[in-house]
Order: sequence, then structure tokens, then C-alpha cells
Amino acid sequence: QLLLVESGGGSVQAGGSLRLSCKAPRAIFSVYIGYNMGWYRQAPGEQRELVARISTSGTTNYLDSVKGRFTISRDNSQKKVFLQMNNLKPDDTAVYFCNAEQGGISSWGQGTQVTVFS
Repeated sequence: QLLLVESGGGSVQAGGSLRLSCKAPRAIFSVYIGYNMGWYRQAPGEQRELVARISTSGTTNYLDSVKGRFTISRDNSQKKVFLQMNNLKPDDTAVYFCNAEQGGISSWGQGTQVTVFS
């Protein structure tokens, strides 16, 4: 399992942007590149849902409601994954969690709060 540390959350007005970062500070490069990376979110009273995922080969998948607004990317040399969030909406308010998955086993970050106000 990986230690994952998120940063970049905060409060923003609707229509604004935020960029989340997730670093695996203790991973070695050859191990990190074998993980599929993703961002999940959980709003109060709701189940955790997958927002975006990027595979080891760079293939991306997005939750329908964020397509065209969010972009996931990874920099393996820095052992980081990013989530660029544009045109944020109040419905995007949630705690966002970084996820690393390999062979069906997941590691999770501690979460970072994103609040979008109208």
C-alpha cells in the first residue's frame, strides 16, 4: 500500500477553479508506475463516488457530471496525480480522496475538503 498525501482543497465561488494534488512521498518510481490512480469524493450523507481515474497507461475515465470540467493527470517522475477542476458547481462540494489501486487493493489519502458556494 502507498502513503498518499492530498493538497489543494479549499473554498471557491461557483464557476471558479481548484487544482488538487496527491503525492506518494515514500513510493519508489518503479512501484508507483504500477498503480492506477484516481480521485473519489464523498458529500455529507452520500456514498463515496469515483470522480476520475487514470490508468498506468494514461487512460482516463470520468464521472459523467464532471466530464468537460475536470481533468486528471499524473506525473510519474514526481509520483503525483492531479485533478484540475474548472467551472466548479455547488454540487461538487465534498471531501475529495486520492486513491491508488493495484490488483484490486486500494490505498487512500486522508481527504481534502472542496467547498463551492454560489
